[in-house]
Amino acid sequence: MASVQASFWVVALLVVLAVAFDFMNGFHDAANSIATVVSTGVLKPQQAIVFATAFNIVAIFVFKLHVASTVGKGIVAPGVVDYHVVFGALIGAIFWNVVTWWYGIPSSSSHALIGGIVGAVIAKTGVGALIPAGLGLTVLFIFVSPLLGYLLGSLLMVGVAHLFRRSSPLRVDNWFRRLQLVSAGLYSLGHGGNDAQKTIGIIWMLLIATGYSAPDSAMPPYWVIWACYIAIGLGTMFGGWRIVKTMGQRITKLKPVGGFCAETGGAITLFLATALGVPVSTTHTITGAIIGVGSVRRPSAVRWGVARNIVWAWLLTIPAAALVAGVFYWIGVWVFP
Repeated sequence: MASVQASFWVVALLVVLAVAFDFMNGFHDAANSIATVVSTGVLKPQQAIVFATAFNIVAIFVFKLHVASTVGKGIVAPGVVDYHVVFGALIGAIFWNVVTWWYGIPSSSSHALIGGIVGAVIAKTGVGALIPAGLGLTVLFIFVSPLLGYLLGSLLMVGVAHLFRRSSPLRVDNWFRRLQLVSAGLYSLGHGGNDAQKTIGIIWMLLIATGYSAPDSAMPPYWVIWACYIAIGLGTMFGGWRIVKTMGQRITKLKPVGGFCAETGGAITLFLATALGVPVSTTHTITGAIIGVGSVRRPSAVRWGVARNIVWAWLLTIPAAALVAGVFYWIGVWVFP
């Protein structure tokens, strides 16, 4: 009986740690949802945060759990994951999130989590336990999501400029101040739908590994789904103000029309990735879309030095989180034998 109780409390502790990571994901990635709408002055920061929070949670009714399935069952071979792996993965992801939040760098919580899983699994069994298809698609979208965001953002900007070429700047501004509420809502919806599911996936992975959920279950328990969506919404509400400044002001200056194009391009990318079950970075996506919009106006409108630093953070995220996760996997084996 004592061993069962100990196992239960270890699992409960890891679930709490995962939900804390989900909260931090929302906190860390608040800028993804609100930076453009704040930068353009369409909403005040406090209004934008409440707006984004609501759409983060509403996403629970919109998206199927394809991303959660990929994270929970599509990256690591069945039977390999245990609570030591989950512990190492979460600590690796949380560590990298804290470091990048502290320095105001919009890195990817999503890829920090994937890096954490990879590092902990390699520490346990080596690379043979990783599923190449699921992991490869995730790594591929590190490059695809910002490029697609860039392409869609720039194409939308060109299309809008053509459609409104005979309109006065004041009329265009008035139109897109309203339309940006729609685009910001869609982007926040996509952000909640993709990001909350990553934590759902790792909790599902934990429950399967510890026998609290059947390996062939079609979906995780409802309490997991609701807990993760609410946690990411609350994280967004308490938002990361350091990163808002970087995303909304330091890369390029935006007007409402640019904010609309960036958010719409980013939202389309997120909706597509979520439908395909790919855990993408909302940070990468919106950054690519913002740069695409800025480069249409003129290449010098983009502060490429800031963008370059962000790209370096992207490239370092998975290996840095993996390294920390590997170390904490062994610490977990020692602390929780």
